[in-house]
Amino acid sequence: MRRVIMLADGQSFYASVEKAAHPEYRDKPVAVGDPARKSGIILAACPIAKARGVTTAERVGEAQAKCPDLVVIRPRMATYIAVSLLITEIYESFTDQVEPYSIDEQFLDVTGSIALFGTAEEIARQIQTRVHLSTGVWSRVGIGPTKILAKMATDNFAKKRLEGIYTLSNDNIESDLWPLPVYRMFMVASRMSGHFMRMGIRTIGDIARLDLGEFKQRLRYRMGRQSDIQAEYYWQTARGIDPSPVVAGMRSQVKVINNGRALKWNLYKTIEDIEPLMIELVIEVCRRARKYGYMGRVIGVGAAETDGSRSFHFGRQMSLMRPTYLEHEVGSAVKKLFLEHWQGMPLTQLHITLTGLSGDETYQLDLFEDREKLIRCAKTIDAIKDRFGLTAMIRASSLQKTAQAFERAAQIGGHWA
Repeated sequence: MRRVIMLADGQSFYASVEKAAHPEYRDKPVAVGDPARKSGIILAACPIAKARGVTTAERVGEAQAKCPDLVVIRPRMATYIAVSLLITEIYESFTDQVEPYSIDEQFLDVTGSIALFGTAEEIARQIQTRVHLSTGVWSRVGIGPTKILAKMATDNFAKKRLEGIYTLSNDNIESDLWPLPVYRMFMVASRMSGHFMRMGIRTIGDIARLDLGEFKQRLRYRMGRQSDIQAEYYWQTARGIDPSPVVAGMRSQVKVINNGRALKWNLYKTIEDIEPLMIELVIEVCRRARKYGYMGRVIGVGAAETDGSRSFHFGRQMSLMRPTYLEHEVGSAVKKLFLEHWQGMPLTQLHITLTGLSGDETYQLDLFEDREKLIRCAKTIDAIKDRFGLTAMIRASSLQKTAQAFERAAQIGGHWA
């Protein structure tokens, strides 16, 4: 049976939740961000604010300059997560095959639901009505036989239509999708779009109409032999080919564990300023690794620095002799990598990754330290933090002024709960 898949997206999700909570702002431009920080970014803007030039990811001060009567509301991540879970329950009343893609986007396979609830478009309208009545969030729904077509139907068509519903299928992919500029294809960012433009590829159809072998050859000439996998992915995407099923629940396979911060560059000038934050990042990465049940063998450090006139960024990796998720082992590798490549300028960003993951069911013992005891101790600390909060036990370094442990403990995903 031909699959019927939807990608439902909440319009201006954070802003819509706030407008539903504040009826007095119904006819006003609303954006979500930190009103106390002019240099902070706009996380979401309602359609009224967007019509006045406010854009997502621009600075709060810039948005207020464009729209003086803009209402900026501090984000409440715990509320947004709760609303997202409520929307998931509504979707699950139509099908048990619901796969969250982000906090405001979810895939639904309604192939088996059509006999009960009507056509795909009728199901989409029912979903829109129930979600809007329950949460105040208006949903845009893309429909297609594959996840990739449903996603592109939402992003390129449903979001631009008043009814917020659009079906992209094998019948209209050539007439509707292929004429679009190549940067409108899923997973084609500005850098890849530049490569395509220099290759003479300007539309999605330019890729779809090429023979796969020829496309691989052209991309290989531009980007090297390692580009064959990319070529096949983009060629299939342009044609709407995607065999992946909708998988109920969140994705379980973890390939990388990371943590990072964007920083105020004038605060992180010396290694004494940077190290407290570095330790906190290492602690959080190791804690997540233990939670997921993975040890990692490859440590990565990324950083951006500037002195106001010059800028530099780097990303480096090193392999350890054995997989680990112990803070002192990860931390020593992180500090070594950082000091080898840091130019000495104030930091604007610091990022740590743990890859080369393997299950923690087995691990290498050590003749010179009791690793089993160290792992039990680390997991005990994790359990205390899970029960009593992230600041129930902290390192002394987190009392330094450049540390962020107490501030981050009150946030979710880097934003206020």
